[in-house]
Amino acid sequence: MSVEAESLLQEVKECIEAAQNYRSELQQRIQGLNQARKQVRGSSTHTREVLKRHFQELQTTVSRLLNERLNTLLQEVDSIEQDSISPLDDCQKLIEHGVKMADELLREGEAAIRCGISDQEDKLCSFAKKSLHIQLDSLPEVPALADVPCVSAQLDDSLLCVMQERVGRHGSVSSHPPVQIDELEYRLQYRRSSSTHYEDAYVGSECEFLLLHLDPHTDYLFRVCARGEGRTEWSPWSVAQTGYTTLTAHGI
Repeated sequence: MSVEAESLLQEVKECIEAAQNYRSELQQRIQGLNQARKQVRGSSTHTREVLKRHFQELQTTVSRLLNERLNTLLQEVDSIEQDSISPLDDCQKLIEHGVKMADELLREGEAAIRCGISDQEDKLCSFAKKSLHIQLDSLPEVPALADVPCVSAQLDDSLLCVMQERVGRHGSVSSHPPVQIDELEYRLQYRRSSSTHYEDAYVGSECEFLLLHLDPHTDYLFRVCARGEGRTEWSPWSVAQTGYTTLTAHGI
C-alpha cells in the first residue's frame, strides 16, 4: 500500500473514531435531556399534588373555623333572644289574665243590670263586692322599645381584605428548590487540541485538581461532568474549555 493510501486510510479511521465519539456524546446528551424532562415533569406533578393538598387543608380549616365562629355568634343571638323574650312573655300572660278578668267582670255587670228587679239588688251587691277585689286602675307596665334589646351583628369587612391580601401572597412556585445540597462526584477529561480522543484525568469529589505531565505551550481541551450521590449515570459533558501551561514537566 502506498504512503498516500495509508495516509488516507488513517484519516478515514480517525474520522470514524471522531464520528463514534461524536455519536456517543450526542447519545449522552439525549440521556441528559431525558433526565431533565423526567425531572421537570416529575417535580411538576409532585408540586401540583402538594399545592392541592395544602390548599384543601386550608379550605377545610378555614371553613371549620368560620363555622365555629358562626355557631358561637348564633348561640349568643339565641341567648339574648331567650333572655329578652322571657319577661315579655310573662308580661303578656299578666295582661291576658287581666283581660280575662275584665271580660268576666263585664259579663257579670251586664247580667246584673239586665236581670229582673227581684234579683237585681243581690246581683248588684255581689258584683260590687267582686269589683272591689279587682284593681281596674292598675295597669302592668309594658317596656318601651328603647328598653327592649334590638339584636344586630357587627361585621368588620377588614377581615375579608386581610384574607384577600394574605391569600393573594400565600405560597409561591419556584423552578429550583430554595436550597439544594448534593454530594457530587466529578469526572475530568482532557485531550490535545489536535486529537479527538479524551482521557480521564480525575474522578472524585474534589472541586480542584492539579494535572501533571502536560507538554508546555500546547493547547489542551478540558471537559467535566458530574453525578449525584447514589447515581450511576453521569450528567452531560460540559462545554470544552481550552487551556495550556507554560511550566515544564519534571519527573519525580
